Amino acid sequence: MKIVIVGGGFAGLKLARSLNNKKDIEALLIDKLNYHQFQPLLYQVATAGLDASNISFPLRKAFHNSKNIRIRLGEVLKIHAEVKQIETTAGNFSFDALVLATGADTNFFGNENLIKHAFPMKSTVEALQLRHRLNEVFESYLKTNDTAEKQRLLTMVVVGGGATGVEVSGTLAEMKTHVLPKDYPEIDFTGMKIILLEGGDRILAAMSADSSRQSKLYLEELGVDVRLNTLVKDYDGAEVSLVNGDTIGSSTVIWAAGIKGNVPEGIAKELIMRGNRIQVNRFSQVLGSENIYALGDVAYMETPKYPKGHPQVATVAIAQGKILAKNLMKISQGQTDLEPFEYFDKGSMATVGRHRAVVDIPKPKLHFGGSFAWYIWMGLHLLLILGVKNRIQVFVNWVYKYFTYDQSLRLWFKGVEREKVMSK
Repeated sequence: MKIVIVGGGFAGLKLARSLNNKKDIEALLIDKLNYHQFQPLLYQVATAGLDASNISFPLRKAFHNSKNIRIRLGEVLKIHAEVKQIETTAGNFSFDALVLATGADTNFFGNENLIKHAFPMKSTVEALQLRHRLNEVFESYLKTNDTAEKQRLLTMVVVGGGATGVEVSGTLAEMKTHVLPKDYPEIDFTGMKIILLEGGDRILAAMSADSSRQSKLYLEELGVDVRLNTLVKDYDGAEVSLVNGDTIGSSTVIWAAGIKGNVPEGIAKELIMRGNRIQVNRFSQVLGSENIYALGDVAYMETPKYPKGHPQVATVAIAQGKILAKNLMKISQGQTDLEPFEYFDKGSMATVGRHRAVVDIPKPKLHFGGSFAWYIWMGLHLLLILGVKNRIQVFVNWVYKYFTYDQSLRLWFKGVEREKVMSK
């Protein structure tokens, strides 16, 4: 059975590893990158807490001893379902089963100014671009005598009150207090503003009300200005325009306000649901197809427990990849008793800063906050990172930061400016 897997994220990699060295299975994993990136910690790369290599794992290394998994670097151009073939920049490949695990990208909701000026954080490259920007603004501050420009440079706006927005806001607030005054003693950081804008009536809306309330309190304790029911209308690179008519002068806007699925050409338009997700059945099959599947962030699966689709988180993607691997092996052996997917939520969490985190566990219904939740968050993320070496490096960096209140990786590499990278 020839299986083509598109995407080496949580879903695609879990599927490929579950099929590794399985009898009668031949799998090809296609990704535009040669590494898996641990997206939950991208914000720490952006704020110089971790190196990009700490959260990246070479795809080929994961299959050093594999007899049936092969890897190609390329991007999907089009799916030709009628002839069971996929067209990519690495060539055309035939398949018996095609699995789309293409993940999701930042959703700017069609606003060209935001695309041009705001900083997303969905990839390692984007995290490094943001790190470059954070270095650049303080160096620029030292060069200007314009009072208004100085305030814009010291005003950081984070859009989106989900886990990413909350975590990067908390980290910036801690840098403002413990790191930046040592790096730039000439700058008075009491005037630095970190503003978190959320369009809904609470942050961390996917978590419990207790977690939302507690995380907001933590952010405010750190000095973050949290504004709820606030929608961004536009951003020109110097001023954020809000729907309510207000404006905020800022030279740095971090966009964490939404994502949209990466749907390749060849999927019927009527199957693309809200958030640019592909509609699938309980077996992850794309509706109307017997041999094309979708997993993770790009998949939209309605179940009685999740009538509006599953949350776009790593645990869902991993679980879907695991179940699909079992079903594909059954299909290859001629079996028909396939297992429908059911997501068992083991909980959710987010960190705001040192000894400040929130954890929700659905069964039994429990909520934790503070230091205990923070240690749980760190422990689980260490377990989920691929590679023993990566885990050790992340742990060492965390320990160093804990005792020194410092991020040791504030290196400014010329050539990673956003405009230059985008032009390539």
